[in-house]
Amino acid sequence: MKVALVHYWLVGMRGGEKVLEELCEIFPDADIFTHVVAPDAISEKLKRHTIKTSFIAKLPRARRMYKTYLPLMPMALEQLDLRDYDLVISMEAGPAKGIIPSPDSLHICYCHSPMRYIWNMYPDYRASAGPLARLSMPFFTHYLRTWDESAAHRVDTFLANSQNVAARIRKYYRRDAEIVHPPVDVDHFERVPSGDIGDYFLWVGELIRYKRPDLAVETFNKTGKKFVVVGGGEMLNALRSIARPNVRILGPRPFDEIRSLYARCRALVFPGEEDFGLVPLEAMASGRPVIAYGRGGALETVIDGKTGIHFDTQTVDGLISAIERFQATSFDSAAIVNHARTFNKARFRREICAAIDATRVEQQTRGIKRPTLSKTLIGPVKDSHSPSGVAKTDAA
Repeated sequence: MKVALVHYWLVGMRGGEKVLEELCEIFPDADIFTHVVAPDAISEKLKRHTIKTSFIAKLPRARRMYKTYLPLMPMALEQLDLRDYDLVISMEAGPAKGIIPSPDSLHICYCHSPMRYIWNMYPDYRASAGPLARLSMPFFTHYLRTWDESAAHRVDTFLANSQNVAARIRKYYRRDAEIVHPPVDVDHFERVPSGDIGDYFLWVGELIRYKRPDLAVETFNKTGKKFVVVGGGEMLNALRSIARPNVRILGPRPFDEIRSLYARCRALVFPGEEDFGLVPLEAMASGRPVIAYGRGGALETVIDGKTGIHFDTQTVDGLISAIERFQATSFDSAAIVNHARTFNKARFRREICAAIDATRVEQQTRGIKRPTLSKTLIGPVKDSHSPSGVAKTDAA
């Protein structure tokens, strides 16, 4: 059986790429299709696969300016030749599902989100764009929405990474989606004794507007409490320019340092609305609670009062109130770790293979024969945190 994995772009290692890595473990002989790839920015695990790019990769400065070519990506996807593949899994957050599969193939879309910049977050993206982009966006996003809705009909089954995203799929595409939460490599994180916990709060993630790192920095500027920010992105320099001495903007850091910061922070601060959000689960796998904006994926991962604190208003005062409530609440770090472990990699493998096979069976009842997948891909899957469980993989 030939398998193709279609990813929007490979220019770094974030949550979507970690899901792709796990699919590469399940399908070790799969080919990867994408618009553009930066080999020095992706893991060795991904580079072991054959990676094929669309014509976007041949355009000027594509590795850095790939988002500029967004209006061309529908055409680029439709030029990819996938005739020889029995199973196609597209991963959607940027354009990916719009490939034209073989009539005899099975097309599963694992959706991190319908494209935010043309759907639910379009007003935010347009408001923050430059003058020329702000002027042109109504025209090309109208075309992209029409194409995107049409492309949804090429998918046999949608899988959503959260209830939050499943609701968007239902709203924008009028399709139901089964929920398969992303995998968390819980074995790569560790809990430290309470005496080793530091006196700082922590942020981890890309410093981009919708994640609201500015709200976190402004809040800790006001409170004077120690705050550590890890991550790179478009807002890095601006945040450094406003940070007071109690706020340390570290920029990108290696995994071992991030793991140590997770384990020793008082709490992770997560003030943006995410589709799902792996970062809170990485903090919880380290035994640390999370102070999260009570919208989006955080409602499915952070249990208010048990594994963290929710706040309802995305304002400095709202976050300060949540910090005060956090300080008045006791947390059981072992219980927090156990909660994070329910999102382990073994669970993801079981659910993704079961979903693929269920689609095959459903199509077979309609006279469309597909190969049985779950029996040929992997053997029995054990919990990744058990002594005999799934082997650890390299951290991105």
